[in-house]
Amino acid sequence: MAVGINMVDGELLALAGQLGRFLTAHGKIITVAESCTGGWIAQTITDVPGSSAWFERGFVTYSNQAKIDMLGVNPQTIEHYGAVSEETATEMVAGALVHSSANCAIAVTGVAGPDGGAPDKPVGTVFIAWKNKGEKSIVVKKQFSGDRHQIRAQSVKTALEGAFR
Repeated sequence: MAVGINMVDGELLALAGQLGRFLTAHGKIITVAESCTGGWIAQTITDVPGSSAWFERGFVTYSNQAKIDMLGVNPQTIEHYGAVSEETATEMVAGALVHSSANCAIAVTGVAGPDGGAPDKPVGTVFIAWKNKGEKSIVVKKQFSGDRHQIRAQSVKTALEGAFR
């Protein structure tokens, strides 16, 4: 199993390195707001030597209260749509930009499992949002499969890939 994890981490590290070169070439600084990935995106980015030139900070907002306190997510948004929703991801990515000096951001919220799913949001449901300062957010809903580690790894990969948009 460790070999598989190392292969995933190597692929993610290469992707983060590519992202760093892309952001540097475009004069961008990125921040991340993470829930179900628990800081894995920030860890992958900071594993890249020199990432301090293009990575500003990461918010790990695992609880609903953390999303509210650290990112300014409206409590009514979580109450009405849920923590795992397009609306919450949109507010998370916007809040990450407001509470940092970055000019682009990624936010991830989802159900990594093995518990916590619901009929309308089964395990593997993940919302990922990207935003450039002054522009509209892009949000996607993904339905990943596998165990907790696999769902989280797919979330990190998709989040990093999407940042090239």
